[in-house]
Amino acid sequence: MEKLTKDAFKQKVFDYETSKEWDFAGDKPCIVDFYADWCGPCRMLTPVLEELSREYDGKIDIYKVDTDKEGELAGAFGISSIPSMLFIPKEGEPRMVTGALPKPSIIDAIKNVLNVD
Repeated sequence: MEKLTKDAFKQKVFDYETSKEWDFAGDKPCIVDFYADWCGPCRMLTPVLEELSREYDGKIDIYKVDTDKEGELAGAFGISSIPSMLFIPKEGEPRMVTGALPKPSIIDAIKNVLNVD
């Protein structure tokens, strides 16, 4: 798992400042977790995402964006409640999910949204 700044996000995921159309910059599907350190559900989600990061190593990337430090980035994606996870397939449109999903639901999204087994 990697924490992203605005600049790293623009390089690794999507340059939302120059592109109006979705144009994924990554080389494999990813999950972007928008979180804050003070958020209880966010803290509960972190170990689950760490497990999934190990289980899907080399198949997907999992990124974290601290909404307190990266407010502009969170605002660009309309983040109004956390945790929020952006599931980004290699091709196609991303999907946003709000709330601390249980691990089986995240695995379902990895399979059905990211198209990764």
